[in-house]
Amino acid sequence: MRALILWTLPALSLVTFCSQASRGADEVTKPTRSLIIHADDAGMCHSENRGTIDAMEKGIVSSTSVMVPCPWFPEFARWARENPDRDCGVHLTLNCEWNHYRWGPVAPREQVPSLVDEDGYLWDNVDQVREHVKVEEAAIELRAQIDRAKAFGIPVTHLDTHMGAVVSRPDLVELYVQLALEYDLPILALREIDEELAKEYPALVQRQEQLLAVFKQRGLPVLDNLAQFYGGETHEERKENYLTCLRTLPPGTSQLIIHCGYADDELRAVTSSASRRDSDRQVFCDPEVIAEIDRLGIKVITWKQFREMQ
Repeated sequence: MRALILWTLPALSLVTFCSQASRGADEVTKPTRSLIIHADDAGMCHSENRGTIDAMEKGIVSSTSVMVPCPWFPEFARWARENPDRDCGVHLTLNCEWNHYRWGPVAPREQVPSLVDEDGYLWDNVDQVREHVKVEEAAIELRAQIDRAKAFGIPVTHLDTHMGAVVSRPDLVELYVQLALEYDLPILALREIDEELAKEYPALVQRQEQLLAVFKQRGLPVLDNLAQFYGGETHEERKENYLTCLRTLPPGTSQLIIHCGYADDELRAVTSSASRRDSDRQVFCDPEVIAEIDRLGIKVITWKQFREMQ
């Protein structure tokens, strides 16, 4: 089975899980499929926090990861600290992509000068990270992010990467793996790499065999499949796209990445994706969607449970 993974390729409207023919939509399968429903970007702003918390408390979202450098990190950290049974990772962040809502590094700027632009903020995009960031300074910053999350009392369950910046160069991939081993935490890694992912992040291919061997030795889990999509002009279209993803979910353990928020003035001022984030929250709080997941025999799990399964 070839899994198709995508962090951020806006040209594609839907990322499908598998290149093989899928099961029929009406077929109810045996519980051989596990799914982490994961909300990225917690801590980015207040609306993102509200949406993520509501999707976890009132819906079926099972996992999230927090952006430690962002201004609203302390609010989400308090919730995570007060709800230690919930699944929360660190969304390792090396860039800051919005035009007017910016953040800098957690580490002192003088210790990580290659990580920031002329205004002192993290680089805007992954290409700039790939071009400018020194790996030894990235190590300082990413350790500072993990340590800050733990200092705020977050029971960290895993690590992943904002917009794939930490897998954009071979030396950064090695750092990513090193952090997983150093902190004894799973990272977002795939058992097989699809050719589209390989084209976007060739550094992953170069380190794939080594990564899998190390993780097997340490008993750290590796995903079978990963999906994320951006398309759907309306909420109804997005809901149907997600239902299609769920109905064609292949065997094994998969992760579905979503972003949750409320399309209020704050989120609209931050990002053009406010309506999509609002829709994601609604979809995974929708009783019809939750009932369909149950009907399909999909077991929704956390990263904590995924690791225990190993």
